[in-house]
Amino acid sequence: MEWRKCYMDVILVPLGLITLIGYHFWLWHKVRSDPLSTIVGTNSRARRFWVASIIKDNEKKNILAVQTLRNLIMGSTLMATTSILLSTGLAAILSSTYVVKKPINDAVYGAHGEFMIALKYVTLLTLFLFSFFCHSLSIRFINQVNLLINIPRDDEDSTSIVTTEYVSELLEKGFVLNTVGNRLFYGATPLLLWIFGPVLVFLCSVTMVPVLYNLDFVVANNAKEKTAVVNRDRLDFV
Repeated sequence: MEWRKCYMDVILVPLGLITLIGYHFWLWHKVRSDPLSTIVGTNSRARRFWVASIIKDNEKKNILAVQTLRNLIMGSTLMATTSILLSTGLAAILSSTYVVKKPINDAVYGAHGEFMIALKYVTLLTLFLFSFFCHSLSIRFINQVNLLINIPRDDEDSTSIVTTEYVSELLEKGFVLNTVGNRLFYGATPLLLWIFGPVLVFLCSVTMVPVLYNLDFVVANNAKEKTAVVNRDRLDFV
């Protein structure tokens, strides 16, 4: 009975979270060491090319730049709104005395105490709040790019400070924060299942790793071809 009430939460939930965290540390290492083998590194390189292309021919592509960045802001706004709405709902559940905070039935494995139930909701609330924070900062950086990318290049005072590399770095910060916010949001999915027991947390975490791998990495042959192309045609963004 004690195993059913507590020990499975202590073992399976941290094990599932460590699996997801370990995968993302490995992904971060691959992005730093071999970026073109990952979707994140490939898209980052492509965005730098895009910024250089927009700034080089700004008179013809300024509307395209604004529309593209507006779509990015709309996506981050949607995720930020969803995160804060879920956070508000969880806060309302925590402050209530309704039966919704109780386990669905006694067949659910894991601890059913008041402390454990509160821990589940507080953990979810924390993840959604940090996701909202990351998406809000992402909107801030993309808004700055939206303004700076259309600065006339014949203005000497502006071009001496606002370079192509500077705009690219701002856009990359916005996308990194957007990615972190999305991954925090996705990471809340296994913890959401924690309400129904720790077994589902572990199974969901293990299942998400191959799914994320297929979304984060490119085919080995394509990665080699991209590396060869980039080594042949390096661009100077400064």
